[in-house]
Amino acid sequence: MGGLADLLSQNMGSSLEGDSFDTSKEDKKKKTTSGEIIPKNQHQLVFTYEKRKGKPVTLVGRFNISENEKKEVLKLLKKKLACGGAIKDEWIEIQGDVKDKIKSTLEANGWKFRK
Repeated sequence: MGGLADLLSQNMGSSLEGDSFDTSKEDKKKKTTSGEIIPKNQHQLVFTYEKRKGKPVTLVGRFNISENEKKEVLKLLKKKLACGGAIKDEWIEIQGDVKDKIKSTLEANGWKFRK
């Protein structure tokens, strides 16, 4: 009867040959944008309205800008509208049915909307 050391020394079918092991992890926080960065006066923003768990959520997007610029836009909207919000991919989610307020705030800041 052999011990653990004997079992390990038999190599049990595993191969330790070579030195090309992929141990990299996928970075879940870093998201890739599907489009290139576009100036804000060339955007064609649209609205989507949803209800999640009975509460209204207004989505505005698609923002083809850098992550930092999206954070600045979100910060501006949350401050002006006094509500919560989040960034999901190219969309900004704002709590509540505030489409008109979002549109007037962003247009005053130089953004364009699809007619």
